[in-house]
Amino acid sequence: MFDKLVNYAETNNQIDPNLYTRFDVKRGLRNDDGSGVLVGLTKISDVTGYEKKEGVFTPLPGRLAYRGIKIEDIVDAISKENRHGFEEIIFLLLFGKLPTRDELEYFNELLVNNRDLAGNFTNDVILHFPSNDIMNKLARSVLVLYALDKKADDTRIENVLRQSVGLIAKFPAIVAYAYHARRHYFKDKDLILRHQNPDYSAAENFLYMLREDGNFTKLEADTLDILLILHAEHGGGNNSSFTVHVVTSSGTDTYSAISAAIGSLKGPLHGGANKSVISMMKDIKNNVRDWENEEEVKDYLKKILERKAFDGKGVLYGLGHAVYTQSDPRTVILKKKAKELAKDKKKMDEFKLYETIEHLGPEVFQEVKKSNKTITANVDFYSGFVYKCLDIPKELYTPLFAMGRISGWCSHRIEELTSGRKIIRPAYAHVGTFLEYTEIDKRI
Repeated sequence: MFDKLVNYAETNNQIDPNLYTRFDVKRGLRNDDGSGVLVGLTKISDVTGYEKKEGVFTPLPGRLAYRGIKIEDIVDAISKENRHGFEEIIFLLLFGKLPTRDELEYFNELLVNNRDLAGNFTNDVILHFPSNDIMNKLARSVLVLYALDKKADDTRIENVLRQSVGLIAKFPAIVAYAYHARRHYFKDKDLILRHQNPDYSAAENFLYMLREDGNFTKLEADTLDILLILHAEHGGGNNSSFTVHVVTSSGTDTYSAISAAIGSLKGPLHGGANKSVISMMKDIKNNVRDWENEEEVKDYLKKILERKAFDGKGVLYGLGHAVYTQSDPRTVILKKKAKELAKDKKKMDEFKLYETIEHLGPEVFQEVKKSNKTITANVDFYSGFVYKCLDIPKELYTPLFAMGRISGWCSHRIEELTSGRKIIRPAYAHVGTFLEYTEIDKRI
């Protein structure tokens, strides 16, 4: 009987693809040329990878700017000053300006004071109800925090800021503790829970809580800090940030909006691409004998695109992006850190294979797909490799993405609350047939 119900669900809910063309539906909120349908405005960040003039689509070098400041300028300045900058970027995104030294010192203290999980939260919520999926545990933890907040439904900006700072500050501990709970209950490993160090940055604290010995190098912490900065924000049109706008527009609470965004990021088409890159690279390394032979690498990439190798889906993971065409500015930055780490961890042969695929992939894509579409390596192409060099387990790749992106989500929520005030409600055309109601004993 259940198989019959499954058949009903599949056949009676499937819509003829031709109807989307007939009704001029922008599937995925995409235009025919692949660009996004303009549905909102934002001052938080600028994501540019092409230009459209009079219907002509022109690829451009990628640009990412937080509150008008180019991401490469942010990372360069922070690196030259030899300090961590994620906390400063949180301030920039939330408040729309770079903090003064006094403002940043106050804000850092505010974050530190909000890091600890309330009362028995770790024991009652994380340890007693472990999950095999860290993103699931993160979403559930956020919803439990709603129950602990006496002003949970207050959407005044003062209160939403308080909630935002609290969530941003708590994410590293929730993720780290959820991971150790998973190791303990599902992998039978020793349970390791370490209190945070108030003198550490978010990146340092996460490595300190994650590692069994609590040790990490400066290069490792610096690299994770940059990763958090690169993941912090990416415009209002990415799936999870748009989810924040949609859910916030209904007037709901902060915890519901953020948990919805986590659910979006959990999807493999959004936050799981770096894990797919790692799996693909493992397959390539196992099947390409000479990593320095470009022809051999190229032949195997063709097999992947022709659905004759790897997962049979015909996708080169980590290559191509919804906005970026010629380059992804995040990739340019991350590639430099990946090379530093590769030298430090003695993985240069693997790094060079990544470079080869980054170079050959777009050419092979155009050849196999018979397309003139310009694609480039996106941030996920190197991020998985970097996480691997940092000895971060695959289960934490997407949760780490969320640790960075929570600052962007909270910024978009505030922007929607201050500028939106209209529930987001796009249209769906009904294409089903109209039927007469049949009495129960006469139904087939």
